[in-house]
Amino acid sequence: MFTPRLKLLTILAGLATLPTMAHAADTASGKLIGNDGSDHGTLHITQAPKGVLLRIEARGLIPGWHGIHFHEKGDCGPPKFTSAGAHVHAATPVVHGLLNANANDAGDLPNLFVGQDGTATVEMYSTLVSLNAGDGRPALLDADGSALVIHANPDDYRTQPIGGAGDRVACGVIH
Repeated sequence: MFTPRLKLLTILAGLATLPTMAHAADTASGKLIGNDGSDHGTLHITQAPKGVLLRIEARGLIPGWHGIHFHEKGDCGPPKFTSAGAHVHAATPVVHGLLNANANDAGDLPNLFVGQDGTATVEMYSTLVSLNAGDGRPALLDADGSALVIHANPDDYRTQPIGGAGDRVACGVIH
């Protein structure tokens, strides 16, 4: 006969053996760094059935709206982060803009709002990319990796090539 305490321990032991909801291949993360190499927060990406769920916890940024995009290379060499390459894309020429009817830029994401204290926490969903290859969308974890870049200005979702988002102010390699 089980005592209440033994029942609880048995249940907890059973739960410990259950598989986790997200396998290692189904998640990715990264650390956001600034142009001077300083810590600007974290990013976490979870594969979903038809896209990815992105969570950003940023700090030390200028308040206001900032364009953010998935970039094609997993390289955040400061100070300008140009080593991250262009936006993730499947077709060329790349047409930028969530509000552009001809857009095919898979790196496009909605703008990030940073509060007066320089921090932002957001979750957003993108159907334009995948973590791994095999479903027809560009894979963030491909041979040369990818990065998340935060820009100085908001993205207007139309202007080529980056929506007028300006300089790259933070970057995180996705791994």
